[in-house]
Amino acid sequence: MRLRTAILTALVSMSGSALLHCAEMKPIYKLPKAELAVRLQGDARAVQVQRQGLQTVISYLETRPDIFPAEQPKESRLLRREEKEIVWSTWQRFLDYIVALDSVERYHAQFYRLKGAAKEDSFLIGYAAMLAKYRAAMEFIERSERNPELDKVLNDPVPELGLPAGTYAKLKFKYLNVAIATDFAAREVLMKTFSGERQSALRNALRSDADFIWGVGQGRGELLTAKNALKVVQHSAQSAWLPIQAGVSEWMGDTKVYRPGRSLISPAQIKQLQPRLLPGDILLERREWYMSNIGLPGFWSHAALYLGTPEERRAFFADADAQAWVKQQNEASGDLEVLLQARYPQAYETSLQPQEENHAVRVIEAISEGVSFTTLEHSADCDSLAVLRPKLAKAEKAQALLRAFHYAGRPYDFNFDFATDSELVCTELVYKAYEPAANFRGLTFPLVEMLGRMVTPANDIAKEFDAQWGTPKQQFDLVIFLDGQERQRKAVESSLAEFRKSWRRPKWHVLIQQ
Repeated sequence: MRLRTAILTALVSMSGSALLHCAEMKPIYKLPKAELAVRLQGDARAVQVQRQGLQTVISYLETRPDIFPAEQPKESRLLRREEKEIVWSTWQRFLDYIVALDSVERYHAQFYRLKGAAKEDSFLIGYAAMLAKYRAAMEFIERSERNPELDKVLNDPVPELGLPAGTYAKLKFKYLNVAIATDFAAREVLMKTFSGERQSALRNALRSDADFIWGVGQGRGELLTAKNALKVVQHSAQSAWLPIQAGVSEWMGDTKVYRPGRSLISPAQIKQLQPRLLPGDILLERREWYMSNIGLPGFWSHAALYLGTPEERRAFFADADAQAWVKQQNEASGDLEVLLQARYPQAYETSLQPQEENHAVRVIEAISEGVSFTTLEHSADCDSLAVLRPKLAKAEKAQALLRAFHYAGRPYDFNFDFATDSELVCTELVYKAYEPAANFRGLTFPLVEMLGRMVTPANDIAKEFDAQWGTPKQQFDLVIFLDGQERQRKAVESSLAEFRKSWRRPKWHVLIQQ
């Protein structure tokens, strides 16, 4: 479920701190003019996206009064295991968005070193990020404090994020503290020193959040002067309150702050990979430093479907059963290519168009632009990659590819709702391409609840592979596992045993590799 945006985060540990130091990121006031403009535009958009993510989490709390009650219950009860899993999943999503916004706020902490419009934009971006966190934290704490059992559950460690015990207590200390209230009041004063003509959407969001905070009585320091307010902001605590050190975020396009323009899997490895793939293979992918990891549980964050070229498909589906199935679809030639072109002429024409550096389309995947045909060189340009081969007949793989073409061009589903077909996320495309039906065995993917919606996270596909391996239920064979090694700046072909364990990795695994 990959958005074309990026995030750089590091765990507060010896290894994480060293990595952050080695990255040598440029502070905002040292960015060239053109790069600064792109950065400001991207960060402004990112704040709104992550703010919406937090609001989605808060809205979900209201739909589960059994766990997050609107009023203090008369009697407390122990949460069942399935209820705890809902709490942990919700907590993980909430903290992901907090970390992302914290990253933006911290990067724009030195807005005052910029000039003119850039200074105002940077201030608004950092302030909007701070307010979105502040408001959401107060709302989350208010609901959680009404259930005494949640204090225990939320203070449990969150392995997927690498968080130790006691994180909820840290959240309360951070956001129910006079220090942040003073910081808020100081920024309110500074707001009045700007023209008010820039970033209207961002201003609307931060005004809504600021009004909420004033409404619950968290504002302080109304008599601050602009000069003293700037001092308050400059000297406000910059150390991370979470055991995650939020670093620099790059939210725009495919540019990354860390390792810009280079993934751990090399072009040579992708070239060697291509002959090993067959139509119908499923790609699991991991990109470090990308925003695609925010809000998603576990290590693997993206899935794609390998189509191959028309020539590859013709050779692969030169199979009596596959051709018989094509004929059943009223294509007398038995040629899948003719069927694809007849059924979905526009999508088929798009799939024939060479892309960057004249590479041929070989993959279909749901990305932020929608369900798109892409090249293997583009899709496999990641940091870790696993290729799974369904243990199905070629006729069934032909049917899966036909279904995938059906969804080509549909928008990306930012709501992660598998119940609708009008918009799709990456795993939803794979799920629906192989969804069992009459006379179609297909594949059964795990469904888990995320904020009230049943979805298939990419990481759970790897988890189910591990659970089913060596049993009659096994649905896939592993073709290859290219495992990214951040400290060696490369990916290495790893073992089946290592892939089976990969789903257990925390999402910031790359920062704690030995």
